[in-house]
Amino acid sequence: MRITDKLAARQTFSLEIFPPKGELPLEKAYEIAGEMAVDRPDWISVTYSAGGSGNSANTVPIAASIERDLGVTALAHLTCLGSTRADVDAYVAELAAAGVRNVLALRGDRRPGREERDFAHASDLIEHLRASGADLCIGAACYPEGHVESPSEEADFAGLYAKQEAGADYLVSQLFFDNEDFYRFRERCLRHRVRLPIVAGIMPFTSVSQIQRMAFNCGASIPARVVKRLVQAGDDPADQARAGVEYACEQLRDLAVNGVDGLHVYSMNKPAVAHAAHEALLACGYLGA
Repeated sequence: MRITDKLAARQTFSLEIFPPKGELPLEKAYEIAGEMAVDRPDWISVTYSAGGSGNSANTVPIAASIERDLGVTALAHLTCLGSTRADVDAYVAELAAAGVRNVLALRGDRRPGREERDFAHASDLIEHLRASGADLCIGAACYPEGHVESPSEEADFAGLYAKQEAGADYLVSQLFFDNEDFYRFRERCLRHRVRLPIVAGIMPFTSVSQIQRMAFNCGASIPARVVKRLVQAGDDPADQARAGVEYACEQLRDLAVNGVDGLHVYSMNKPAVAHAAHEALLACGYLGA
């Protein structure tokens, strides 16, 4: 089922899984997806890591298993930096053969050795996918606090508008820790003629080091109340993780009652995080029992 059909019908709830790296077997990813499927998400997204990470080849079989074996819609990530049009076409053909029709079109992170080839921006990828005639529902990324590489708000929203005009069907946001940032972003989208459905992305922090990495890599600001939660949690890793999940659930409940189009939980291959988010949303009436 197309994700846009789900967004048109109701407020959605979705989760994310990333393919195994190194010693983690593919079967473990299937197991994790199965545990997340019990929360009845509208879709489970499967990340795609290009540039030598070693796990991009597993995106298709995991997405196929989610669709085929679990009966849940799969959203396959597709990054284009360093890829040719032929690479993209081959990947999309694999997805089609596996019955996967939903993709999240991303540029991908800049890394040493990953050079621009046929695509400089995600909007270029979206335009190519539309021109190819592939039967796809295409999502794109958005950044409530602005993309870290954007020199200005105008440039950031020009990029979003380009994705919309290239043929994106909806947006999924980068993580954020202050819901007011998302609400302000949603209003600015309308002023900048970006009118696509916007799914709010939330990632529970699980440690001090993790939240520091996220702030540095994603440009997400850390509100004082988050710092206080971490200080109160102390040095115990389990207490830090618990504080992060509790804070994320508070964010989710607030977003739910404020009429977001959908909620996406960056569940980091942790079914317990997915279960906690699901329970929090059930409790506030966002999800049906």
